[in-house]
Order: sequence, then C-alpha cells, then structure tokens
Amino acid sequence: MRIEDVYIWDINAKWLGITPYQLMENAGAGVAKTVEERFGKGLKIAVFSGTGNNGGDGFVVARHLSFENDVTLFLVGDEAKIRSEEAKHNWEILKGLDFVKIRVLKDSAYIKGLDLSGYDVIVDALLGAGTRGEPREPIRSAIGKINEYVGRAKIVSVDLPSGYPSDVRIKADFAVTFQWDKEEYEGFERVVVKIGYPKELYHLVGPGDAKFALRKKGEHKGQNGKLLIIGGSGDYYGAPYLASKGASYIVDLVYLAMPSEPAKRINDPDLILRPFPGENFLTEHLDGLLELAEKADAVVIGPGIGLAGETGEFVREFIKRCEKPMVIDADGLKAVAEDLSVLNGKTFILTPHAGEFAVLFGVKPGGSLVEKAEVVTEKAGEVGGVVLLKGAYDIISDGKTWKYNRTGNRGMTTGGTGDVLAGLVGALLALGNEPLRAASAGAFLNGLAGDMVKEELGENFTALEVAKKVPHAVRWVMEF
Repeated sequence: MRIEDVYIWDINAKWLGITPYQLMENAGAGVAKTVEERFGKGLKIAVFSGTGNNGGDGFVVARHLSFENDVTLFLVGDEAKIRSEEAKHNWEILKGLDFVKIRVLKDSAYIKGLDLSGYDVIVDALLGAGTRGEPREPIRSAIGKINEYVGRAKIVSVDLPSGYPSDVRIKADFAVTFQWDKEEYEGFERVVVKIGYPKELYHLVGPGDAKFALRKKGEHKGQNGKLLIIGGSGDYYGAPYLASKGASYIVDLVYLAMPSEPAKRINDPDLILRPFPGENFLTEHLDGLLELAEKADAVVIGPGIGLAGETGEFVREFIKRCEKPMVIDADGLKAVAEDLSVLNGKTFILTPHAGEFAVLFGVKPGGSLVEKAEVVTEKAGEVGGVVLLKGAYDIISDGKTWKYNRTGNRGMTTGGTGDVLAGLVGALLALGNEPLRAASAGAFLNGLAGDMVKEELGENFTALEVAKKVPHAVRWVMEF
C-alpha cells in the first residue's frame, strides 16, 4: 500500500462511521502497547508531539503510557496551532491530567538546553507522512535534540521517523506504523499495528477515492481534461448527450462527435459539437475522428452508436488505431465482443451490465459479491484492461485487485444513467487518473448523484436529472 492509500482509507472509514477520533485512539493505544511489550513498565518516558495529527497520536500515546510509567509530554510548537478536532480533543484531555507532565517548547530557544538524560524511552510524534522537504524550526531542533540520545534511550517513532525521507530525520530504533506497511517506507525497522479498519476498506469505493480522482491539474482552460465522446446514430441522440452532460461538469472541454442527422437535435453551449455526415458512423469517418482524438486526453465510444451497417467495423477499427485511454460502452461493447483482439495493448475501461458482460465473455457473473468479483477480475486480466460491471453493486477490476461501489438506488434502472456513468468515467480518465481509479470514482459519483436526486424526487426520475446533480455530488465529495 502507498501513503496516499492511508488518506483514502481514513476518508472512507469516516464515511462508514468510523470516526477520526477512533482511529487516533487506536493508533496511540497501539504504539503504547508496543512500547510496553518491548521495554516493560515503570519507565521514564518522554513523548515529543508536533501540532498535526501525528502529534495527536502522541497525545494518546502519552495518556496510555501514563498508567504505569512516568510520562512527560513535550509539545513542539504553539498549542493554538494544533490543527484537527481530534488532536485538540486529546490535547485538552492531557491538560486535565495531573500525572502527565506537559512542557510546551514554542521555539528552538526552549529546546537547545533541554536535558533528556534519565529518560528510558523517547517517543517521536513530531511529523507524519504528509510533510514535504526538510523539517523547519522548531521541529528541526527537536529532531537534533532527540538524536543526541541515540544509544542512551530507546527511540520509537509514530508511523515513521519524523523528517523521513529527508536527511534531517529521527534516528529511531523502530517506527510503529498502522494497519499495513507502506511501499515508500524503507531503511528503518517497522512494527505494524492494526487500528480498526474493517476488511471492506480493501474493496469498497468511497468518497476518498473520488476526492483524489477529482484533483485539478492546472489553472488554464484545457489543463483539466479534454474528453472526446463518440456516439449517436439514426434517431439516437440522447445517450451521447447524457454522457457529455455528465462529463462537462468535471473536465474543461467536451467534444461530442455524432453523425450529423442525430446531431441536429443537440443544442447545448457547454459542449463542442462535431457532426460527421450521415445517419451513422462509417469507416470513412475514421481519419477525422482519430484527428479529433489527438486533441483529447481520453475518449468515450459507444453510447447510442448502434450497430447498423458498417458501424461495428468502424468501432473496432477506431479502437485498434486510437492511442488515447478509452471508455467503451453500450453498443461499443457489442462491436468489440466480435473481436476482443482489438483491445491488445490499449488502455481502456469496459462498462458492461450483466447481459453485455455475457456477450463479451460468454459467462454471466452470478453468486455472491466475492464470486462475481472473482469472475470480473479473471476477465479483466484476460483482456488486459479494466472492467466495470454495472449492477446493484458495481464491481470494478483491473485483473489484479477489485473494488465495489454501493452508491445508487433502484431509480437508476431508468434509461440513460449508464451513459452518464460512461461520461463521468471518461472525464476522470481525461483528468489523468489510472483506469481503475477513474472507473471506481466514476461509479461512486454517478451513484451519489442518483442518491441525491432520489432524496429530492423519490425513485422516479430521469438520467438528465442525475447528470445535473453531478456538480452537487462533486462538491459533497470535496467537502467531506
């Protein structure tokens, strides 16, 4: 797991009702238990805390250790700068205790003459994994001071040695890290303690996934994603329009390529309409569309495209020649099912419902969530891309790991919500996300928008109402 996953898991845990207070309590308790298991009790212990959440963990460590040890808590920095509610809460508890000594070291002048001889254990809870670059004062002086006692006292870091990976870091005997080891951590001993994450968090898509997927890249037009949507046929203009509408709230530019007949029905200034002559897409349109794809960061192909005449051949040929990440949806899936080899070497997401999944892979996913997930994972591995199986619970896999999404409701069986989903997934791909994250976060946002519409209107609504709720869903995620 990566450090980024920790933030996503914390947000998703909160969404499941596991509060940051619980996680901080469990983290601090885990560190204290490890210290006592390794070094015994009746010790003189110094805990150094910063003003961030790592420091908050330190406050909990100090309280737990105070039961059978002599504990002094050194706060490095100004107590007014203690950031999170849960860290403040634990600081206030400590201030009310008579058997934990507290010393506030507001600046480096307080640290220079500090004498730590006589302490058996020093706990470092100064900085967490979110800090960048070399530590600044007064933390820098505190790190220097603690390092003077290497070999004289046992030094234990909370999560990772403060200052890591810079050269100015705590020389810890070991660090107590939480739930699982992190890919980025190396060069120091680690003890892993559990802090109460349930198994769901390995697989459940939540607001944390969406929050990271929605990060903006730049300040100028076009820097935050350009998406090309290819769809529509004969009389079908609604599907590609719904995909485009959903996407338009997330990326800077949406190019909507349609045959000119159905394109006549579209009138929306938020989209850049690119009509191609006739009622259906034909192989003669390929060069123009591949040229258009060059301008885009990602492509959605399939909504409402139909399979009249040579349209299927057009879809397969486009996919074979397109170098951009693609979402292949609706009739695009049926076209691909005739020759899965066109996917070789491509970056893509397939978005089938159960029936389309059976057409693609010759097997209908059934049974429990885990059984379905195993089938989706196997097939995603075989085609070398991401498969998003739509259903009451959406299941998403890249052939290695799998996720499931449980936002959404029965009202979303209405036609067109799958088109909105394809647009959202395409938009998140255009923002530069890995396909697994784009598919997972797109499913979450689509279902969340649907849940917001249901709250307002009940279970009878249209897909356009879901598309129009996308900005509300995005705001909810960003504020969560």
